[in-house]
Amino acid sequence: MATIAIFNQKGGVGKTTTCLNLTAGLTRAQRCPVVIDLDPQAHMTLASGIHEVRQEESVVAFFKSGKPLAQLVRQAQAGWEIVPATLELAKIDVMLGNDAKAGSLLRNGLSEELTLTGAPILIDCCPMLGVLTLNALLAADRVLIPVSADFLSLQGVHRLEVALNVLESRLKRKIERRVVVTRFDARRKLAFEIFDKVRERYGNLVCNTRISENVSLATSPMHGKDIFNFAPASPGAADYKALTLELLKSGFFD
Repeated sequence: MATIAIFNQKGGVGKTTTCLNLTAGLTRAQRCPVVIDLDPQAHMTLASGIHEVRQEESVVAFFKSGKPLAQLVRQAQAGWEIVPATLELAKIDVMLGNDAKAGSLLRNGLSEELTLTGAPILIDCCPMLGVLTLNALLAADRVLIPVSADFLSLQGVHRLEVALNVLESRLKRKIERRVVVTRFDARRKLAFEIFDKVRERYGNLVCNTRISENVSLATSPMHGKDIFNFAPASPGAADYKALTLELLKSGFFD
């Protein structure tokens, strides 16, 4: 069983899109993933077709009152399981910000009911390094970093790399990581230049699969659907199918 945090400190890089469609790809491959939505915007929850989640039925209840994660799992319309988020999650950073032990809550709370099945756990992180993201990174075995094909996103990866190195030193263990280039527009020379720079810096950590800029990928979450259910013949579906297979073959989800 692998626990994977999907994170970049810059917003708009396709983080939730990647979490959503990798989750769907794993479900199609019969790997039965569980998702934990740690973003107060709750976009992963909404994209899973789950609406009107009460605070006591969301991951907020885990952080505020210690409710077991296994009791908060909901079934998404497309077949995977998810611990949903609500906007109230935004208060957790303030509530727990002065608690030195707060960063380990999620790692300690991943109970046997969630982990013994061997199903991969994917954590959709918010785009900032606070208590919630620290919980995700400390709980994770691996980190998947989406990088959109633009200069500012590339800078965000460098900052995250520094933060992960500091965490590794504290934890005295390696945090395996992979980088996936998203929002790749083959019509733009800059996109190829950014991809080459990412490759030059991170080498084999960069996925071979690039996620092309595609209107269906942007539109599908509005309908509470992943790309395979929304536009199965689209380039976005082909890209996320290829990415899922690439990461499965590399053992990233094992």
